[in-house]
Amino acid sequence: MTTNLQESIARQRKILKGWLSSSLGHLAETCREAWPDRQALEARLMEGLAELPYSKYLYVLDGQARQITANASRSGLLPEQYGRDRSDRPYLAEALAGSPFSLSEAYISRNLRRPSLTAVQRIEGAHGELLGYLGADFDLRELPATQALYQQPGHWMQLKGDPAIRAGLFHQERVASPMDEHIEEVLALLTELMTVHGVFHAKLHFSSSRVTLWLVDDPYRYRLHGIADLSDPDLCLAYPRRPYPADAVVPAEAIRPILRLFRDLRFMDETLYLRSGTLNIFNGIVGLTFSCDGSHYMPWNEFLDKNVGFWLGTSGSKD
Repeated sequence: MTTNLQESIARQRKILKGWLSSSLGHLAETCREAWPDRQALEARLMEGLAELPYSKYLYVLDGQARQITANASRSGLLPEQYGRDRSDRPYLAEALAGSPFSLSEAYISRNLRRPSLTAVQRIEGAHGELLGYLGADFDLRELPATQALYQQPGHWMQLKGDPAIRAGLFHQERVASPMDEHIEEVLALLTELMTVHGVFHAKLHFSSSRVTLWLVDDPYRYRLHGIADLSDPDLCLAYPRRPYPADAVVPAEAIRPILRLFRDLRFMDETLYLRSGTLNIFNGIVGLTFSCDGSHYMPWNEFLDKNVGFWLGTSGSKD
């Protein structure tokens, strides 16, 4: 997991902790007053569901993490969990180590197989001695929408693919595809579609001679075109003209050289060659998948700064 992604998740966990700790702390205080009367504790848990409207289950454990109440749920009390030993569950590790309040890492629930969280609040007696623990389970999809949208970092990422393909790399060579044979017409047409006809994301599959397009007018659905479409300039008539987006990261004049570098990488070597390339003008990321099944994602300007020799390991960036 990248540092940026970890930081984004940590911010959301901090928000959730602040929201949950005060509510569970108050509920734990009233559970102490009912301790250890099971009926009184369960009545308090059912009331607590109104105070924690996003909680799926509430339950109380003794000092050894054995459950001494039923699960309180929206549908009522679920007594089958009474007596359950939860001491080996990962979400209790911090609480058993002495933490007053803890929020687990997300995990996949046993029954519904959905991402979940568990918050645990320590219940103490009048003199600070440990009585037990208050547990609250949450389904991630039912929590309030606190999440800020994660922003993909704009740096070069390299991802390894299928090791079986890498192992057989030198036993293969590029086979000319119909797209290879019409590459100049295809790239000219795609340049026109991206600069004039509202295509903001395109993926070229050189080996299978197809292109997948996403348009600003209909971003939730992609269009798929084979070589018969891509070699016919009439394809432009199927898409209305649109001004080039002002908030695009990639300038319109950079699209042609990016696509031409795709072409150069496709033909750079008979063994090591480009299988597919993607370009998104809004996030400015170029995606490359090579015959060795390695994939690279990098900013468009950094991509243009690399020549073919860089990818073959014979030279560095352009002068």
